[in-house]
Formats: sequence, C-alpha cells, structure tokens
Amino acid sequence: MGIAIRLAAAAAVTACALPAADLAATPLAHASVRATAPAGVVAMAGELVNVATGSQMWSRDKNTELPIASITKVMTAMVVLSHGDLDRKIRVTEAAVNYAEENSAGSAGLHPGDVLTAWQLLQGLLLPSGADAAYLLARSYGPGWRAFVRKMNATARRIGMTQTHFANFDGLPWPTEYSTYSTPRDLIILGKAAMKNRVFRRMVAERSHRIAATSQHHRYFWKNTNLLLRRYRGAVGIKTGFTLAAGYCLLFEAKRHGKELMGVVLDSTNTDTTMRFTAAARLLNWGFAHAG
Repeated sequence: MGIAIRLAAAAAVTACALPAADLAATPLAHASVRATAPAGVVAMAGELVNVATGSQMWSRDKNTELPIASITKVMTAMVVLSHGDLDRKIRVTEAAVNYAEENSAGSAGLHPGDVLTAWQLLQGLLLPSGADAAYLLARSYGPGWRAFVRKMNATARRIGMTQTHFANFDGLPWPTEYSTYSTPRDLIILGKAAMKNRVFRRMVAERSHRIAATSQHHRYFWKNTNLLLRRYRGAVGIKTGFTLAAGYCLLFEAKRHGKELMGVVLDSTNTDTTMRFTAAARLLNWGFAHAG
C-alpha cells in the first residue's frame, strides 16, 4: 500500500497559535465561530466525530494514508490488554533501554535489571510514550516482536481499520519513515475501540503517574505527553505522536455537558510541538458549539 502525501494541504491554513489561557476552560461558543467549519486548524489531515452518535462533524483528507508515529502505541496497548495477565512480571533488559536511546525515542527511563508488571509498563508506554516499555511488552506478549506486530495488524483488520499497516510496535520510522501508516478515519476507529477498555481509559486520562521504589525496581515518575489534559477542560485522553515524517500528531477525546467528541490531527507541523494541542482545542471548541 502506498502513502498519499499532500504537501500543500497545511499551507492554506492559518498558522497562528492559541494562547495557553485559551486552551483552558474556553467558552463553548464565540462570535467568530463559523457554522460551516472550524477556523485555523493546522494539520495535514484530521477528523472530528460525535462519539455518542457516530456522526462526522469535520474532516480533512480523512482517507489519506500518513505515518502516525507513537499513536501506534494505542494498538500496542490494545494487544496487551486483550491478552490480560497484567500482573505478569517483566525484567527490563539492556536491549530495551539501548533501543530507545539509539533511536532517540520517547522513553520511560527504565533501569536494566528492574522487574515491573505489564500494568506498570503499560503506564510507561502510554504516559511518557516509552519505546523501552513498548519493546519489552512486544517481546513478552508476542512472544517476540514480529509475532506481536502480526497481532497488531490482525486486530486492526478485525475492528475495521482497512487503510492501516503496522511495521513495528511503537511507530518509530523503521524500516522506513512510511512503513507504519494509517488514516484519520481508521484512527478514530482505533480510538473508539481503545477507549471502551476501562483500564486503557483510566491510564490515558492520568496527567502523571508515580511508582514507589521497591526491592524489585527503582522509583518512577511519568508525565503524560498529552498536554491537552492540563490545558483543556474536559479532556480525557488519548495519545500523542511525533517523528519528522509524521510531524506532531494527536488523537484526542473530551467531554463537556454530556457531549463527548473524539478527533485526530496528523502532521500539525513538524516544528511546533504545541500546534497539535491548539488545533485540537479549536476543533473541540467548534465541535461542542455545534454538537446540538
């Protein structure tokens, strides 16, 4: 399958950033909001849906195949959760730590020799976006990473993700930058499926998580990379992503006044780490104002 890259899509969009004050507790409606479409959403592709009704509220190139970076880890978590046995003990290896370091990837800062449960590694996967945690989970639950990735692709097919392929367990750009890809439409399917799992939903809603030191492992403190949880009232998840090819990406969900919206923005620039949160906030403000 090829990747459809549309280089001109983002150029026509207003690129001004929304101040942090506007991201938090913004009113549901503004005089400047247009009924036809949200303004100033910087992203190559994306979609916004009403979770309750399933109706699409907005989209841009929703069937365009693009790299998705660490949003991949949503599927990684789903495969682990489908197996269960979250009390399984997994030893941190030098190989896992080196893998994250050598790829300049997001890391849970794991210490070789520590023994952690799968539950704890899932938190290290989803909050700080740890490639070291992904490496350990894939090897344990495959068993072996190749078998694990086959399970990821099988799950994708089963839930209806028809334009998605996973080449690895974390979304890093190997064997090529475009080997792992999906579409906004498929990522909404993935997000809905994942958020139905109460363990997953609980984890991705955490702003941070602390694990006290024991005789088996060091102390850990992980902050969630999804800044929308701190900046947007009602945000409940779910996952960030970034590589140079994918740009800054965000799969997100928020609830206000009994309404629940889910959206995704892909390639919201590859230079401004905050623009994806600005884009998500603008989509959500517009969506809550027009959700009916």
